[in-house]
Amino acid sequence: MRQARRCSRNGCSGPAVATLTYVYADSTAVIGPLATTAEPHSYDLCDAHARSLTAPRGWELVRPEGDFEAPPPAPDDLTALAEAVREPRAVAAGDEQSVRLPAHPSGRRGHLWVVPKS
Repeated sequence: MRQARRCSRNGCSGPAVATLTYVYADSTAVIGPLATTAEPHSYDLCDAHARSLTAPRGWELVRPEGDFEAPPPAPDDLTALAEAVREPRAVAAGDEQSVRLPAHPSGRRGHLWVVPKS
């Protein structure tokens, strides 16, 4: 498991702990807890950037008092799949449950296996 979401600010690789959203109709910038999913019109911020952000002139900034808490790490299905296929699978001789994939035309040997449905 790993923290997949990082701060949206250029050059910052800190873990995201807050989400910034602009409400243009009300001229308001809202910084709140990290959203459960990344949204295209919001920005994930690390603790330092969430605390130091200022609103544009004439805008209101809404930010909760206290500390932002990092969300607990959650299993990421795609990351888990990538980790699983990184390690070659050792198959005992005579294992008829799995079938080796043919080598890639570039000559690179793959290490993925196909397991037929029973």
